[in-house]
This record gives sequence, C-alpha cells and structure tokens, in this order.
Amino acid sequence: MPVLIAACAFAMTLVGGFVAQHIGDRRHLVLGLAAGLMLGVVGFDLLPEALETQPRHVFGVPAALLMFVAGFLALHIVERAVAIHRAHEGEYASHTHGHGHAHDPVKGLGVAAAAALVGHSVMDGFAIGAAFQAGNTVGIVVAIAVVSHDFADGFNTYTITRLYGNGRRRAQVLLGADALAPVVGAAVTLAFTIPSGVLGLYLGFFAGFLLYLATSDILPEAHSPHPSKTTLVCTVAGVAIMWLVIGLADS
Repeated sequence: MPVLIAACAFAMTLVGGFVAQHIGDRRHLVLGLAAGLMLGVVGFDLLPEALETQPRHVFGVPAALLMFVAGFLALHIVERAVAIHRAHEGEYASHTHGHGHAHDPVKGLGVAAAAALVGHSVMDGFAIGAAFQAGNTVGIVVAIAVVSHDFADGFNTYTITRLYGNGRRRAQVLLGADALAPVVGAAVTLAFTIPSGVLGLYLGFFAGFLLYLATSDILPEAHSPHPSKTTLVCTVAGVAIMWLVIGLADS
C-alpha cells in the first residue's frame, strides 16, 4: 500500500510539472488549496499521532513537540542558508547573467534548489511508509497531504529549474527524479519496522517540515501574485477537506 500510494505521488508530481508549463495565471488557487491540506494534516493528524505514539517529556515539553519545532527550524535554517548564498551570488554576478559561462553559477543554484526538493520527496515517501506503520488512518491522511504536496513539489521543481536559466530538458529530468523519489522513500520502509517511540519523533519532525513548507513557501507564493479572497477560500477549503477526511477515516 505505501508503494502504491507513492506511485500516486509519482503521478501527481509529474502533473504538477506539466501544469507548471501550462497553467498560466491560476496556479495561486491550486497552491492555496495544497497549503490548506498540509495545514490540516499537521494540526488534525500528524501532531496528535506523534504525541500519542511518543508520550515522553523532555524538560517539561513533549519530545514529539520538540521534534516538531526542530523540523520547522531545520528547514528554515537550510532555506535561509540558500537564500544568503543566493544574495551573495547576486552581489558579485548579477551584471554577468546575460552572457557566456558566467550564467552557469546561477543555473547551478536552480539545479541545487531542485535537487533539494528531490531529497525532500524521498522523505515524503518515507513519511508515507512510516505513517502506515503507525496505522491505516494516519497512513491515508498523510498520503493525501503528501500527494497534494507533491503536486506543488513537481510544480516548483520545474519552475525553479527554469527560473534560474536552465533548459527545458534539464528541468524535465529533475522533474522525473522528483517524481521517482517518493517511491524510493516508501520502498525503504518496507525493509524494516520503525519502533513506535522513534516513529512518534519522526512524525513530529515531519509535521514541522510540512508546516514550514505550507506557511513559509506555498502560502506566500500563492498570495504574492494575487492577494485575492479566492486564494484564501481555497486554503480554508483545504483545511476543511482534511478535517472531513480524518473524521470519516476515524468513524
């Protein structure tokens, strides 16, 4: 089951990349919905399951919540480091972007950013497998969130690669790698059973990752070109859909 759902993530990633080439001016609505789905799975399922699976406290704070904050901060630190590096590149190379091999470092940034998304997609697949080890309900809702998120991943992998001056073929190769990544991650979890305490810590850490992606990347990107009420409605709808899914799965 985890690998089959990861195959859905594979397909959704490719769809995201295809849409990135053709969607035009409506991507903010899709990204708003994806962010809402991710917020819903973090608040309604991942964190409650992490706290139940790993009840240990560390200096008065649940260990799962410590990992939740650690996951959020880990991605924030990595992203800030990339942003600082990109800013310094701009200081020294912005005037040479238009000609010759001086454009290559900028292309490299696009490839590096896309490669980071590929690595993250491996963790997405691992999260699906880990969630199914915690239970079918958790597995299903995490799968919905990951599949929804992988649409945005595919969209962003193609967009970022092209944004930094890389050709269409290179963007498509990275998109293919991003699509295969969750299948690989899910397959890895078939080889062993994760101890429940470790699983709770991982679910908390992954929840922090998802929250950061939803609030710091996807939502700002959704609202930056079109600060519209429709985008906000899509985000709220995503949260409501996830609440409904979890309620039906538990009933």
